[in-house]
Amino acid sequence: MDNVNAHDISSLDKGIENNKLLEPVFRPLSIKEIQPEGWLLNQLKIQAKGLSGNLDKFWPDIKDSKWIGGNAEGWERLPYWLDGFIPLAWLLNDEDMKSRAKYYINYIIDHQREDGWICPDDEFAKKDLWAFFLILKVLVLYHDATEDERIEGVIRKALLYLDRNIDRQTLYGWAHARWFECMIPMWWLYERIREEWILELAAKIHAQGFDWISLYKHWPYKKPIEKKRWSYMSHVVNNAMMLKSGPLLWRMTGSKEQLESAEHMVDLLDKYHGMVTGVFTGDECLAGKSPIQGTELCAVVEYMYSLEHLISITDRAHWGDRLEKIAYNALPATFSPDMWTHQYDQQVNQIECSRQDNPVFMTNGGESNIFGLEPNYGCCTANLSQGWPKFALSTFMKSNDGLVAAVYAPCSINTNIDDTKVSVRLITEYPFRDTLNFTVTTEKETEFSLWLRIPAWTDRAYLEIDGKQLDICAHEGYYCLRRKWSGETSFTLRFPMIINIEPRPNNLYAVTRGPLVYSLAIGEKWVRINEDIPGREPPHCDYEVYPVTPWNYGLCIDIDNPEKSIVFEEHEVGDCPFSPEGAPVVAYVYGKKIDWSKENGVALPYPEMKWISDEKEKLKLIPYGCTNLRMTEMPIFNEK
Repeated sequence: MDNVNAHDISSLDKGIENNKLLEPVFRPLSIKEIQPEGWLLNQLKIQAKGLSGNLDKFWPDIKDSKWIGGNAEGWERLPYWLDGFIPLAWLLNDEDMKSRAKYYINYIIDHQREDGWICPDDEFAKKDLWAFFLILKVLVLYHDATEDERIEGVIRKALLYLDRNIDRQTLYGWAHARWFECMIPMWWLYERIREEWILELAAKIHAQGFDWISLYKHWPYKKPIEKKRWSYMSHVVNNAMMLKSGPLLWRMTGSKEQLESAEHMVDLLDKYHGMVTGVFTGDECLAGKSPIQGTELCAVVEYMYSLEHLISITDRAHWGDRLEKIAYNALPATFSPDMWTHQYDQQVNQIECSRQDNPVFMTNGGESNIFGLEPNYGCCTANLSQGWPKFALSTFMKSNDGLVAAVYAPCSINTNIDDTKVSVRLITEYPFRDTLNFTVTTEKETEFSLWLRIPAWTDRAYLEIDGKQLDICAHEGYYCLRRKWSGETSFTLRFPMIINIEPRPNNLYAVTRGPLVYSLAIGEKWVRINEDIPGREPPHCDYEVYPVTPWNYGLCIDIDNPEKSIVFEEHEVGDCPFSPEGAPVVAYVYGKKIDWSKENGVALPYPEMKWISDEKEKLKLIPYGCTNLRMTEMPIFNEK
């Protein structure tokens, strides 16, 4: 991106010699500068009314956490929850939620030891430091929301403690795999106080942490590992998190290899484990490309968080495309529409969600794909909260010459550019529609650039401004709208959505259009289970979900001209668009029943095709993110 702060490799050594962190290309806006609107605001409200906004009222691992002097879990779960609950509370400007967040933060700060240790467990030598890294990230987020003056001192004292002790107690376990997460609070602190010991501590942590770049140079996971064989290196969440490790470290080292490392890593993950929804499988370790293998919810939200950093640091537009693909498909599909229950693992072809003695998953248990409070394990219950709020915070960012529309969702921003108040409002029903209406307002005339990300899936994007229609020629995935802005300026951006029939393994195919993946809508019956387990009272119950309509179909589509075979129909974008009943767009296509068996609650990876019905049936496809049960990868009868 020529006009933005693109990476100038020749200048890196000078920056490092001066003990300066290299600048990310884009800077995220603060929580106070972004206001969600439209369907995005409704989605955040749904989340606040569901598990995210209520866990502290009934779930022991939050309500009675050791972090606040209780007896329940005192490691990662409370920090995980706060990591999403804090931005959710401030984006909604919900005073009750804010006060509850402040209670937890105040308790944690008030109980930090004089030597800097901040976690509940005093046994530093016996404790995995992952939760230590995580709570410092949370404090940075809290400062962004509140500008609490205590936070800088708290983080500095905690990192000094780490610096004094890490020489004799090296990283291990989760902290060894996730060392780079500590760079986030370290870089935040360094930019404020410029003390050299922070960079030296970062070098120690990097030296002690797992070398992900070397692993990916000699990639050993080209196929799923054998069942029940678990490892940190093939762990799906670790692999989702580590994608940002190289670019984060680049800010200190200037290494081009580190800056660009995620490109190669994602290519490998896509090639051997990638799904049409933008994520890769892992249930709980990397599981291959079969549509019946699962992807853990924690991996979904952590992949999104890594992409948000990649957009900021590298400026590569395709990371925005990927972030939207995951946010609009994999993220909503792993929750019930009311967000009171969630899955541990979601499947691309998911015909049933039931307890199984012999589950298909590589290392996860038999309840991993049911909808419930904490199926399989409670980490996702705590960590699920960050997905939508952090996505909302990534809609717009700042460049050195203006603003960047990084991902698209309805929102408004209010910020300052060159000491001038600037607001941008985006009214849109995207991703369910192709039209985005912008209004830019400035208090006085000022010149700046508004960089618009142009998705790679469209080749016909155009702009309507000043009474003219302009065809867009994107440069490296962005279109620069630079002008002198004065008063109020409105314009419309359109992304005509193209139908794509994506080949998948074993002669299966998936239907996509724009950023959305489409799946066969399957009728469903929800059956409450685990009623005798404490904490499973309504509305946070556990459920199995069973199909009540057929799912064993192949689609009749002209692959070369799919628009002749598939008819799309738009419906109102209501209060709960990510639901089977509320799908704002549906697709109709003809299909035939086929021989496709199931075993242990899942469809076989691909159909036997021993028989094919002669009768065509009109089938309904809806966005993947609107489904609870679905068939996404299916065979196609190529009909001209």
